[in-house]
Amino acid sequence: MHHVQRTEGAPGAPLFLTFHGTGGDEHQFHRFATELMPQAHVTSPRGEVNENGSNRYFRRTGEGVYDMADLAQRTDAMATFIAAEAERTGATEVIGLGYSNGANILASVALSHPDKVDSLVLMHPLIPWQPAAQPGLNGRRILITAGERDPICPKPQTEALVDYLKAQGADVTIFWHSGGHEIRADEIEAVREFLKAH
Repeated sequence: MHHVQRTEGAPGAPLFLTFHGTGGDEHQFHRFATELMPQAHVTSPRGEVNENGSNRYFRRTGEGVYDMADLAQRTDAMATFIAAEAERTGATEVIGLGYSNGANILASVALSHPDKVDSLVLMHPLIPWQPAAQPGLNGRRILITAGERDPICPKPQTEALVDYLKAQGADVTIFWHSGGHEIRADEIEAVREFLKAH
């Protein structure tokens, strides 16, 4: 990763990774993460795909249409990056938070490398394919937040993701707000509560 923001945490503290949405960067959620978990090691990588000037973590060919080969390659690269960060910090616990495109790369890592992240916060994710069974997700704590009228991440696809994760044995919490793709204050509070219960 060429652009990464890091805040070093206390010895033995968890590693907290944040992943921005399309058009965001490594600063979008970094300070938020340090406020949520002041002791944690916080690492925020910038997506390396440029889509008409906007940063993303993988390519797409249209709204909600992913370049699956590129996604697979960048998912493996991100899993390697996460493992290296965990080794660098000495963290034995890894937490990930992603919004929109950032939630999608984080979810993709969890689907193919479930041992890399222990707890996940997926804000407005969109997984427009049917994932294969993944027993490694059993017991993983996952919070999904979403808007009931999100035009980018339709409610039925969010519900399908929740059902899939529960079927794998994941401990899933879902939070809905009444709006669309935007992040709302009560959603932030749900994230705070999820991590506090951590």
